[in-house]
Amino acid sequence: MAGSMSKAPVRAYAPASIGNVSLGFDLLGAALKPLDGSLLGDEVEIRPATAFSLGVKGAFAHKLPTRAEDNILTQCYHHYHEKAREQGHELEPCSMLLYKNLPIGSGLGSSASSVVAALDGLNAFYGEHFNQQQMLLMMGELEGQISGSVHYDNVAPCYLGGLVLMAEQADRIALNLPVFDDWYWVACYSGIKVSTAEARRILPQQVGLADTLTFGRQLGVFVHALHSGDRKLAAAMMQDVIAEPYRKALLPGFDDARSFSMQEGALAFGISGSGPTVFAVTDNLATAEKINQWLSTHYIQNSDGFSHICQLDPQGSTANKV
Repeated sequence: MAGSMSKAPVRAYAPASIGNVSLGFDLLGAALKPLDGSLLGDEVEIRPATAFSLGVKGAFAHKLPTRAEDNILTQCYHHYHEKAREQGHELEPCSMLLYKNLPIGSGLGSSASSVVAALDGLNAFYGEHFNQQQMLLMMGELEGQISGSVHYDNVAPCYLGGLVLMAEQADRIALNLPVFDDWYWVACYSGIKVSTAEARRILPQQVGLADTLTFGRQLGVFVHALHSGDRKLAAAMMQDVIAEPYRKALLPGFDDARSFSMQEGALAFGISGSGPTVFAVTDNLATAEKINQWLSTHYIQNSDGFSHICQLDPQGSTANKV
């Protein structure tokens, strides 16, 4: 049967995210929302059309493949249509316009943001053919085409918002965790590129027993601390024993940035995803402002870099008619 298509254009937004959140390698992710109201995430506009087309704008558009067929959004479009066809919906074409606001290889879930905005926008445009779990499965699959394997620690928080633990069960891909509303997250992108594949290659193939036990203890205690409202205990667990000891070698100035942030009273400091973005967590806005200023001056390497004081974005992606 023909798809019931909303004729109204849709504009979708998907926030940047912190993968791993230090202690939860591949299992934790958090969505970011700058305090100043700026959009830290990609946007996709979808309109009725007689044939599919894709346009790209935005600060980092020039970093994407020049051919539309090589862009992940083209794959999102075809994948969504194919899945709809399997359910008996033959959908009309649309045009898509990507506003690429996030830098590529930044550790802020750039590809996940594009995928989530595209698929959430398509689902809203065509009349919500898929539920949340079906959408997450699609998003993970498409994101996996870029990173080489399926990981939900960026797409899940980007889509669902907040702080998310990956369950990866067929009916429950991800679980939203309680968060502390009085925590500030300073996220600083240095401006250089670190590929996810390169950042994975640098990791050891096996993890020692002591580090494995520490990883499990930290994650278990952290989740307990969130549910029981114990800020001090939660912050004490936010140390990366799996990836950071190896990946920090790819990030010029990491040790100095960590040292300054912790001396100024940060509760935690770590690498966002594969880097080079770093993040500091504090429960004091003045401390956040001081760390943000220092990172802007000392950690940023070039004109592409930026730093934002954020809180966690409780909403995740949005798709609205325009």
